[in-house]
Amino acid sequence: MADIGITSTDRVGAGQQRGDLERLFGRRFALIGMIHLLPLPGSPRFTPEHGMEAVIRRAVEEARVLVDAGFDGLIVENGWDIPFLKPDDIGPETPAAMAVATAEVARAVGVPLGVNCLANAVDRSLAVAVAAGARFVRSNQWVNAYVANEGLVEGRAGLMTRYRHAIGADHVTVWADVQVKLGSHAITADRPLTEQAKDAAWFDADALIVTGTRLGDAPVADHLRTIRAATDLPLVAGSGVRAENLADIVPHADGAIVGSSIKSGGVWHGRLDREVCERMCAERDALENL
Repeated sequence: MADIGITSTDRVGAGQQRGDLERLFGRRFALIGMIHLLPLPGSPRFTPEHGMEAVIRRAVEEARVLVDAGFDGLIVENGWDIPFLKPDDIGPETPAAMAVATAEVARAVGVPLGVNCLANAVDRSLAVAVAAGARFVRSNQWVNAYVANEGLVEGRAGLMTRYRHAIGADHVTVWADVQVKLGSHAITADRPLTEQAKDAAWFDADALIVTGTRLGDAPVADHLRTIRAATDLPLVAGSGVRAENLADIVPHADGAIVGSSIKSGGVWHGRLDREVCERMCAERDALENL
């Protein structure tokens, strides 16, 4: 049989290892700031008279504030495109707009970027990442399935790994949620968290994300510990992270995606609060130096 050049360290079944996030972001515990894009073309709240100029201006402004405060990376999300669509119902206008906005953010700041096209549109996220130079994407349901606000959402790992390879994006990593917020997980209730984490790792997730049950809810500490012990993949807290609870999260994770808590009023749709961003980074720095 001819040697096709696959080694044990290639993509097949390899995923990432703890420490890979540290190499990407240059920190033991990375803070990734969330950029909630204003409503995009095609969504109910989009205002044509303001156009993409307003979307880009806000995104770049927030990106600069976050990086200046000390955040190590950013993730760009179509957070204002409510109500969200299931993946196959999302039109081409959404990833096109996200690619333009993400590319402008990339030009404005020099930190690693991620993409999350809601809801669970991993192929669109990968396309945006390739077009804009992002380094990772988020998948709210990589394996198995759950009932989300959008309806039944199925894991798409098989299709998405093939699509990623087809567009030359194997360098773009997938961060997969385990029991993501804002949904019912009754259909996988017979599978403990450890098994669901292992499922995601088995299907080539590169990192795992743990959230609370709703926006702004912190992950349960036991869930962090349980999933941490289940695989060797990097672990990221994906909701409810605040300066006040960082001390409970840092020992059990490799990073955190932060959105609501750094906005005015502590809500995702508030304006970014520069002082809160700086306090978050200062607390992380202090914990790393203990």
